Order: sequence, then structure tokens, then C-alpha cells
Amino acid sequence: MSTSAAQQTSYRLSVAIEGMTCASCVARVEKMLGQIPGVSRASVNLATESATIESNAELDVASVQRSVEKAGYVVPENEATLAIEGMTCASCVTRIEKSLAKVPGVVSASINLATEQASVRVLQGMADTGQLIAAVERAGYRARLPSLDTDAQEASQAAAKAWTEAWPVTLAALLAAPLVLPMVARPFGTELALPAWVQWLLATPVQFWLGGRFYIAGWKALRAGAANMDVLVALGTSAAYGLSVYLWLTAGARTPHLYFDAAAIVISLILLGKWLETRAKRQTADAIRALNALRPATARVWRDGAEQELPLASVRVGDIVIVRPGERVSVDGVIRQGTSQLDESLLTGESLPVARSEGDQVTGGAINGDGLLRIETTAIGAETTLARIIRLVENAQMAKAPIQRVVDQVSAIFVPVVLGIALLTLLGWWLTGVGFEAAVINAVTVLVIACPCSLGLATPTAIMAGTGVGARYGILIKDAEALEIAHRIGIVAFDKTGTLTEGKPQLVAHLPAGGMSADQLLQSTASVQAGSSHPLAHAVASAASDAGLPLLAVDSVQALPGRGMAAALSADGVGHEGRRDLRLGSSRLMAELGIDLAALADRAAELESAGRTVSWLADVTDAPRLLGLLAFGDTIKASAGQAVKRLQAMGIRTVMVTGDNAGSAQAVARELGIDQIVAGVLPEDKSTTIVALKNGGNIVAMVGDGINDAPALAAADVGIAMATGTEVAMHTAGITLMRGDPALVADAIDLSRRTWSKIKQNLFWAFGYNVVGIALAALGVLNPVIAGAAMAASSVSVVSNALLLKRWRPIHDRGGKI
Repeated sequence: MSTSAAQQTSYRLSVAIEGMTCASCVARVEKMLGQIPGVSRASVNLATESATIESNAELDVASVQRSVEKAGYVVPENEATLAIEGMTCASCVTRIEKSLAKVPGVVSASINLATEQASVRVLQGMADTGQLIAAVERAGYRARLPSLDTDAQEASQAAAKAWTEAWPVTLAALLAAPLVLPMVARPFGTELALPAWVQWLLATPVQFWLGGRFYIAGWKALRAGAANMDVLVALGTSAAYGLSVYLWLTAGARTPHLYFDAAAIVISLILLGKWLETRAKRQTADAIRALNALRPATARVWRDGAEQELPLASVRVGDIVIVRPGERVSVDGVIRQGTSQLDESLLTGESLPVARSEGDQVTGGAINGDGLLRIETTAIGAETTLARIIRLVENAQMAKAPIQRVVDQVSAIFVPVVLGIALLTLLGWWLTGVGFEAAVINAVTVLVIACPCSLGLATPTAIMAGTGVGARYGILIKDAEALEIAHRIGIVAFDKTGTLTEGKPQLVAHLPAGGMSADQLLQSTASVQAGSSHPLAHAVASAASDAGLPLLAVDSVQALPGRGMAAALSADGVGHEGRRDLRLGSSRLMAELGIDLAALADRAAELESAGRTVSWLADVTDAPRLLGLLAFGDTIKASAGQAVKRLQAMGIRTVMVTGDNAGSAQAVARELGIDQIVAGVLPEDKSTTIVALKNGGNIVAMVGDGINDAPALAAADVGIAMATGTEVAMHTAGITLMRGDPALVADAIDLSRRTWSKIKQNLFWAFGYNVVGIALAALGVLNPVIAGAAMAASSVSVVSNALLLKRWRPIHDRGGKI
């Protein structure tokens, strides 16, 4: 009996697993899965790279995922995006998310009311799009895959949809207008009471035809076991309409006061409000539409000795694309022939055209100036910079800020609470003896004035507007959480090289020691660094090339992270033919090797105090000895000083965290006015420095551009990466600056502050409106018509307030005003 019961309650889950290589991997994963409460059996198949888990209770996919990751492996995920139709308020969002979360394999589901889209994370191979769409439909809504239409098709569909949404509003207003006239005339002492049958004739189509959407959506919500705004509107207006019919039919010879006007006007006002709200919401997505418009449909490709105009999808990496003057660059690539000025304003926010010539990188979407360019394609489709920018902005606009999750929890219980208040209002007024008619109207007013829509729209519309305007000026915000946190930043830590400086150092001095000549020192150093991508290596290679010095044969080159390099030369430039072991690096490395630097110590100190970066070359073949020093100079970015001053004017402390020597760091800090310096920091210790800065509750941002900055960017509360740096830095950071301009850091924080201010204003209005409005309605101060107008205005005002962010401008464009 017990065995049979266990079989009846058995659950099975199969998941894919990546990273396993052998039988020990299998055993480790099975052991971790077996520790999940309720799991009776876990079987892992190395050949299919999957696990089957049996349990006597329904399994939480998140716990399975955590167990696999704890074992050191990965459960791959897919992300699906769905367009949702039929949502009206925040309670709709909560209901759809819950329905999607019940689909086996769904890790998380996030709905954005402003974009009307769902972002669903699913364990690979466990739930397909059809199952997700079915889950949305079970909740009472419609879902489909997002449109892949062209701009022209989207414009045509938008126009058709605008008319579809506009005509019910227009017709409702025309039918309700005669019902409004008596209300307008009454304060002036004129009675224009329409016959009851005329009021009924005008109100009925508004109630059941034009207002039918509220009944349909409300019934779907109730059938799914929940309630939303449509339920409130349908109940409220139906009560007013039903009471009017009752009073009319039971009045006999006398002419009663009817409420057909209230029901019809409320529906008309709410339809108008939803129409205005939809129009306003579309404007919040202008940034995505503007970026999509940068994608040319075709490209002119040189193939088989001739120009061919091909669809962009037919272009391949390595193709030579020809871009004529005035045309948009269609691909990411490298200029192989030609010189021109490119307008990259919609990609980087840089208002002035930038010069580009042979060997320079170009980005798809830029507008070519007056030169003919031949570009070798390096990236196409989803891998282009423009495509990545669009994905970043879309992801940020889809994401929920932490505060929105609190709002969603409130919205989940909002409608049931309002229904309870309406019932108490009805009973309270009826028991006080004012009559059933007045009690019903006060309860109707409570139902009509409640607006969960404004709660649901308050945060996402502000985030959409903020991320959209940021993208226009070269500030890409990866997620809503970064945008929400950034307004509280109290410390900004900068990397030095490539962030505050140009990152293009030049060799300014090379001083030999130990019997070596200056040319021999330069030749040996260039040989050790041959093949390195480090900026200092490029500077040495350039100097050696200019001096006409050939590179020497090198064996066993090894990088010493944060310290320098080790290499063996078969000839060291001094005439030795045997293998010589050399070390190139910082003073820290020399100290570890026990190298005596006294011969050049005074000169090194002078160079460092002048802001130069000093590296040393030593021979450790036999007795370690110094061969010489090399000094590098890097130009401080023109906007770096302005960036520091702006941050300080905003009450933010600035810190430089660099692996460079203290003398060089102090020279740069003095010139820029930076508050604090942490110099000589190894890459792995930068994150430790950021953690130390966070002590005491400080909110810290880290600004960097290199691979060695990635751990610090991740450790910071907000990571800010320069797009001129490495992909690793940009992937790690929450905010990416499309120009290597440190002044954009202050702009990003200012934009966050303005966006957060709009979120607070919207939430204050949304909560305040509902609290005050419902209270006044329950006390009988308002009538249904005023309540309907207020409800319609609340959502429109929230969206319109968020749209004011589109007027935001960078601090420079505001004349430096913070």
C-alpha cells in the first residue's frame, strides 16, 4: 500500500548538464542531487550530458540548478521573450508570472507592463514556446512571439492599431456627450434632464459593446482565480447601470434620478485614459526604434571582381563592403581603403564626426561622410556592436528594479483589498440610513477610483525612459538594478591607464646599466615583449622599430601577472651567445628577485615624481644584476579633470586604484585633484581594495576598461566600463560608456539620480492617489464621474511624468550645471 502511494506521488525531472568530462563528474553530480530534500533517486548520464531526478514531491528547478552548480557544473538555460496582450494593470503582471512559474523547467519569469513583454528563463530542453504561451493563455491573456517585421510593416501595423484603439474612444465620447450636458448645465440652474429611455439607449452600447472589453478581461481574470482592474471597472459601472435600470423600472409615474450618465462617462473616460496611456507608453520605446532604424537592409559587397548589392543577411565575415559618401555603414569592420569622417552620434553620443582611415575600426550604423570606404567585415548580425547595444537596452528595459518587486507584492493583493473596502463602504453607508441608492453609488466610486495600473507603470516607464535617453548619449545601462543603485554612489574608484589616461603610453627614456648600451637595452626589452598586447609593450616595440633594431630570438616567454614578464634570449644583445634569463617588470618584481636598483634609483625617483611609469630589466641567469630602466609617459585625457570636478561637485569622493607606481599615480592625482590614491595594486587585489572602500556602508562604483579591472568591476556596487576597453570589462560592468570619456561617469550617475527621482515621484503619486482617492470615495466625498476621470488621469500622469526624462541632457550640454 505504501509502495503504491509512493509511486502515485513520484515526480520526475530531466535536466541537461554542461561541463562533465568523466565518471567522477557523474558521481559528484549524483551525490549533490541526492542531497536535495525529497529526492529518492538521481541518475546522471555522461553520454547524453543529462540528469534524471526522481522525487516524492514536486521539485523546485532552482534548487536542482543550485545543486549542479555547487558540484561545479552548469545547467544551461535559454531565454524566451513573449509579447503579451490583454494586460491592464500590475495585478495582471503578477498573475501571468505565477502561471509561467508553474511550467516545469521555468527558472524565472519577469513581465514588463510598459513594454507588454515577458522575459522567461527556462532550463534547456524542458519547456518550449508553446508551453509558455499556453501558460499565459491559462492565466486569461494572449501571448505570441515578438514581431520580426520591418520598420515599414511595424509602422503600418502601428497605424492600424492606433485606429483600432481610437474609434471606440471616439464613439463612446459621442454617445456619452448628451449624458454630460445635464451635468454641465445643472450648476447653472438649468435642468436638461433627458428621458430615461434616451439615457438607457445612449448608455447601453457604451456599457456592453464599447465597454465589453472590461467584462471579457474581468471574466478571464476571475476564471483564473484572480481579479484585476477590469473586474473593478466592470463591477462598478455595472452596479451604476443596474441601479439605474432598477430605479427606472420601479419609479412608476415619477422621474427618478438615474446613474446611466455615471456608468457611460466612467467607461468613456477610462477608455480615453487607456488610449492616452498606450500612446505615451509607445514613446518610451523610441530609443529601441531609433537604434533599429540604424540597420541598413542591404550592403554593397565586392565579390567576383564586381560590386553586388546583397541583403545584409548574405554578408559574411571577411567580405569587403563598399560604403559611399552619405551612406550608413552596414557592418562592423576595418577600413582597408579610404579616409572619411564618420557620424557615430546615435551609437556613442559623440556629436562631432570622427576621422577614420585605413586600419581603423568602424561600427555598423555610423554615417559615412565624404569619403569612399572599403571595409573588411569583422562582425555581422547579432555579433555587431549595434546588435549588442540593442540587446543591452532591451534587457535593461525588460528587467525589474528591486523596488518594483515590492510594488508587485502590493499589487497582488490590491484588487481584493479594494473589493473589501467597497463592500464595507456599501454596508457602512446603508447601515447609517442614507439609503441603498447612495450606499451603492459610494461603493461604485470606490471601485472606479482604484487604479492598480499606475502602480504597475510607475517604475518600468521611468526605467525605459531613463535607459533610452542614456543610450542616445552613449550611456548603456545593462540592468535596472544598476540604475537604481547608481543614484546612491558615494565613492567612484578609477583605474588609471586607459581610463583617466589615453592608454597609449610612449617610451620617454631608457637608461642602461651593467655595461649595456641604450640600444641593446631597447632591443632586449622589445624582444622579451614581442607578441604582447600590453600598451607598454606596444610603446617599446614602436621605439625599437623606429630605431631600426631587429628582434632577438626568444624562448619560453611567461607572463607574471601584476609584476611583468620572464623570457630567455639565445643572445642578449651584449654579445653573449648562451641562453640568458631576463626579467622585465615593476619595482615589486625586482625586490622579489633581490635586484639592486641603487645605480638608477635617483633617476627612477625623478621620473616617477614627474608622472612617468618605470619598468626595469634584469638578468637572472647567474648572479642577478640590473640591466636598465625604461620610463613611459601617458597623456591624461582632456576630460578627466572635468570628470573629477563634476563628481566632487555632486558630493562624490574620487579614488584612483592602479597597479602603477606611487610616484606616477600621485602625479596624475595632483593634476586631476583626485581625493585618494591606492597605487601598486596587483590585479587580483583591486577587488579587495573595492571591498575595503565599501566598508561603512559606502556605495562604490568602479570605472575601468581592461581585463585586469574585471574583478574590481564585479566587486563594486556598480561597475562602469569603457567600451573602448575589453569585452570582459563590458560584460562584467552594469553600465557601459560607449566613449572612452570619463566625464560620462558623472552623466551616468546624474541620469540615475534623475530616473530614481522620477520613480519616487511616480510611486508617491500612484500610492498617494490610491490611498487618498479610495478614502475620499469611501467617505462619500466623490462621485463616480470624478472618480473615473481621476482614475484615467492617474496612469496617464505617471507615464507622462516618466517621459519628461526624455528631456535629460548630459551635464556638458547644460553648461556644466549639476
